[in-house]
Amino acid sequence: MGFELSEPVRARRCYDSTLRLQRAAETRERIVAAGSELLHGSPVRDWQALTVRAVAERAGVNERTVYRHFVNERGLRDAVMHRLEEKAGIDLARLRLEDVADAAARIFEHVSSYPLKPRPLLGPTLTKAGQRRRKALLGAVAARTAGWPEADRVVAAAMFDVLWSVASYERLVAHWQLDRKQAIRGISWVIRLVEEAVRKGWRPS
Repeated sequence: MGFELSEPVRARRCYDSTLRLQRAAETRERIVAAGSELLHGSPVRDWQALTVRAVAERAGVNERTVYRHFVNERGLRDAVMHRLEEKAGIDLARLRLEDVADAAARIFEHVSSYPLKPRPLLGPTLTKAGQRRRKALLGAVAARTAGWPEADRVVAAAMFDVLWSVASYERLVAHWQLDRKQAIRGISWVIRLVEEAVRKGWRPS
């Protein structure tokens, strides 16, 4: 005849198991929250501060505890990234075309809470070329937007500047693996859309 646990013992074991799961979930949450807090002290793209040791110290646990919840530092960083997306209100798995603009706005609103990373200084020739480009774009926009507030003109010219930039081209080629012609065609397509918006008086505000 097998040994059977009494009802109170079974209930106690079930309670203990539930309590352990609850405490484990609370510890994991504390670890992820600590990682998110650590990142807020650095530029949004600088994750060097997010180490297992730093997160453990911030969360008030030892490093072994962190590794019980996350296989490695990459797993920890992935969990923190998902938390940041949640904070920004972004659900990439359910993203629809009509959600893209609002999603981008929420992302940038969240990013704005981080300190900006200083940009490396360009040489005098490139700095001067950038100034001339911005002046030319402002002039081109101003010529077609007589009734616009100055702030809207600057935003429109800045959008052209972003699309015109080498960084935009390089991102399309390096990250999206577009060939030269595809990248140029894509950028030109969006520039023409912005041009049309300006000509039709569709202000950015």
